[in-house]
Amino acid sequence: MEEYTKTAEPVGSKLIAAEKNFEVSSATIRNEMAELEREGLILQPHTSAGRVPTEKGYQYYIDNFLAGEKLSIKERNDLEKAAAGESRESLKNLAKELAEISGLGVMVAFSKQDVYYTGLSNLFAQPEFYDRDAVYNMSSIIDHLDEAIAKVYDEVKGEVKILIGKNNPFGRECSVVLAKYWSVGEDTNRQQLIGIIGPMRMDYKRVVALVSAIKEVL
Repeated sequence: MEEYTKTAEPVGSKLIAAEKNFEVSSATIRNEMAELEREGLILQPHTSAGRVPTEKGYQYYIDNFLAGEKLSIKERNDLEKAAAGESRESLKNLAKELAEISGLGVMVAFSKQDVYYTGLSNLFAQPEFYDRDAVYNMSSIIDHLDEAIAKVYDEVKGEVKILIGKNNPFGRECSVVLAKYWSVGEDTNRQQLIGIIGPMRMDYKRVVALVSAIKEVL
């Protein structure tokens, strides 16, 4: 999973054996990967290729392997500086800083129908969006972003929420990590929603750490 997250290239048994220093042969790893494929957690995109995670595989990873990631002191300080004041403009600045740090898209919903987004060039630079149809589908969702926000706004409670694949109103090609927070400032005094959107191949540990830090900062 993590190797594919870094490279966006199918991962084979030989690479896993070489990179991870397992005390087993590539043949043994290949057999284990075949079992994972039978369980629907990975798939082989074409003959003689390595494997890539499926939506079910990503969900299993999210449910079991997300703990432990923390931001650097500099990253946290940068987010705190960007969030200073908690006005509408400072929240936009925070979203821009978050897009810069994450390398993904960021949205802030001041209400169900009032949405600001930034970092779309980061999103469309991902290999998943080299396909024209994927860009078209995502662009269409962005044009109606308030409708997608409205579908999940009331579902997000106190904890960080991750939506992927068929459960993600922002597009099956993507995942989104969302959180709500109370913002009290000169022109804000209500519960708002912030989210990082990226390909399903995103680095979930890091993105969850970023969104969790935003909840603490705000």
